Amino acid sequence: MWAPRPQRVDVVLGERKLPMRRTPGGWWTAADQAAGAGTDYAFSLDGGPPRADPRSAFQPDGVFGPSRLVDHGSFRWSDQGWRGVPLPGSTIYECHVGTFSAAGTFGGAIEHLGHVADLGVDVLEIMPVAEFPGERGWGYDPVNLFAPHHSYGGPEELKRLVDAAHGHGIAVMLDVVYNHFGPAGNYLAEFGPYLTSKYQTSWGDGINLDGTGSGEVRGSSSTTH
Repeated sequence: MWAPRPQRVDVVLGERKLPMRRTPGGWWTAADQAAGAGTDYAFSLDGGPPRADPRSAFQPDGVFGPSRLVDHGSFRWSDQGWRGVPLPGSTIYECHVGTFSAAGTFGGAIEHLGHVADLGVDVLEIMPVAEFPGERGWGYDPVNLFAPHHSYGGPEELKRLVDAAHGHGIAVMLDVVYNHFGPAGNYLAEFGPYLTSKYQTSWGDGINLDGTGSGEVRGSSSTTH
């Protein structure tokens, strides 16, 4: 986990705290043989309260809760023959997952894919689903960019939606927000220079893409194991 600012970091695993070892470049590491897919965890910085992983893959209890380890390789895709669709000339249907079905979930959206295909849609554009505060919203106040929203079904259900869409001949594209974070549940500045006052947005400080420490910010990916 990348956190150049704190002097001490512990992994919080339920009631346990596991000290992490600092390595070059502001990275911290620790090994726990009991951890694996499905394990909930958080980080305590300098003895502070638990914070979600900045590069979390799943926030089952929302932005204020712990992160959960996900084994992305365990999902069984059925779309091996999928080759995509050409974007020029395609018909794109924009979908808000929270209102697209009565369930307001990725799974609920799957039930309507046949109707979408019958309309002649080539591409399903999903409005922002990166984890944001609350249960429903437009998604333009994301906090955990790599974690599909928990109330929509999380990462496994998003995979099921993509897989099912391909089965109907429909491509999937994501509306993403990469120029700002939402304010609620955003503790990134405690970890490192993710934000900068050099750029201001209506949501607060902009993302540090060209200042000190920006190399790791730009290269952010889900690298927690």
